[in-house]
Formats: sequence, structure tokens, C-alpha cells
Amino acid sequence: MDVEKVIKTEKEIPLKSRTIIHFMLVNTKIKETISTQLKPYGISLQQFNVLRILRGQNGKPANLSTLNGRMVTKMSNTTRLVDKLLLKGYVNRQTCPSNRRKIEITITEQGNRQLEKMDKAMKDAEVKILENLSHKELEQLNILFDKF
Repeated sequence: MDVEKVIKTEKEIPLKSRTIIHFMLVNTKIKETISTQLKPYGISLQQFNVLRILRGQNGKPANLSTLNGRMVTKMSNTTRLVDKLLLKGYVNRQTCPSNRRKIEITITEQGNRQLEKMDKAMKDAEVKILENLSHKELEQLNILFDKF
């Protein structure tokens, strides 16, 4: 991807600025590709992330703090995400019996079934996003990302 062509400039962009612009462009491409794959399911990337976290709990409930702490994209509207998933029948929410101030959230069977379908769509998105990178390049890229 030629940054100068994408942002339509003829000026040479300094390396550090060019790198940051590249990150932003790649981030946008990834989000657009994933959103397109999830669109048929009527779910956002953040909602998908909540469902994956809940599935990873293996039946054990999670609270809003746990969900927010494990989200790839940290956000303050986790309650709203859970509310939308609740309306779709993908999660259950109940008050913790031992601490009435704590809300426990679990994934439903319907949520698990839909998530399995979405997993296939996400694998397709991964292939599309990474199709131009070799296994060796992916390893190198991850080593560089780990430096952040």
C-alpha cells in the first residue's frame, strides 16, 4: 500500500508519520473487512468480542468488569453491548445471589450456535486480510507487534 497515493499527496512523508498512517490505514481495512463479514449476523465487532469472551468462560458467568477488562477494544459502553445481545437472545443476565450489586452474564445456547457460524465468517475475514503475507512474514510481524 503506497501511503502517499492513498492519502493523495505528492509530498514525501517522514518515516515515523508514514508508519503511523500505515497503522491507521491497516486498522481501517481490518475493521471494514470484519464488519462486512459480521453484517449478515446483525452484530458488531464489539458484540462479537463479548460473545467470544463469554464462550471462553466455559459456562462460568462474567461480570461487566471482567468483560471490559478482556475486550480487545476497551470501552465504557459494555452495558449497552450486553443489552443488545440480551435482546437478541444471545446472553443471559442475572443478579449475583451472593452480591446483589454484581450482575452476572452468560452466553446462551442460541448465542453459542450463532457464534459458531460467525467463527467461520471471521476465519474467512482473516484469510482475506492476511492473504498477501507468508507464514514467515506473519511471524516477523507478530515479533514487531510484541514490541508495542
